[in-house]
Amino acid sequence: MIRTLIKIISLMVPFVTVLLALLIYFSLPDVSYLKSHNPKTTSFIEMRKQQAKKTGKKIRIRQRWVRFSRIPKRFKQAVRITEDASFYRHKGVDFDELKESIRKDFESGSFKRGGSTITQQLAKNLYLSSEKSVIRKIKEYLIAKRLEAALSKNRIFHIYLNVIEFGRGVFGVQAAARYYFGRNVWALSLEQMIRLAAIIPRPLRTSPKKNSRWLLWKSRWILRKMKKYNYISVQEYEQVLPAFAR
Repeated sequence: MIRTLIKIISLMVPFVTVLLALLIYFSLPDVSYLKSHNPKTTSFIEMRKQQAKKTGKKIRIRQRWVRFSRIPKRFKQAVRITEDASFYRHKGVDFDELKESIRKDFESGSFKRGGSTITQQLAKNLYLSSEKSVIRKIKEYLIAKRLEAALSKNRIFHIYLNVIEFGRGVFGVQAAARYYFGRNVWALSLEQMIRLAAIIPRPLRTSPKKNSRWLLWKSRWILRKMKKYNYISVQEYEQVLPAFAR
């Protein structure tokens, strides 16, 4: 009886897997409209609104769209360094980073390490949630592939920079620049650009204006990488480095 049951289950697993994959695939959003239209809201923005409503707290959403050309080249470089250095080389998923992520999660027995590219992060921000699960990761992967097929790399990066979270109710680089430093993103100093790029992995726990140990470490790391890749000169590196000293 038990052997028969095991055999039935083993035969059903492939069928159920295929069925689940089809259900996930056909539930994915159509991303083609993003070629010429900016999203009016995102899953993360709506999620933060619902969280605030449940806790009885008011939340003001700050978001200002800015043209890709108005975002400084060095800010884009700083973001890619910390979030996805191979963005312009991969097709939505960095398999080397993904394998490293899986290995680290397996060793720690948790599901913490991201391993997500900028495209995957955009998929999550636009359509998914912060939930850490295998199903969400599968959806993230499939939506990322759709984004890469439908949009140019610059368009993906443009939307990403305008919708990612930089703090409670703060979304996009222009809103972040205005909120934290009182200036437009194209007027930010190199130090301010690095500070904003540094908080992207943990926007609700870190402020670019507070010199926490983690922020200073992350900022120094980004600054060193920018020098290594010749995005900044040695002189610029030496001028900014003291701002991130402990």
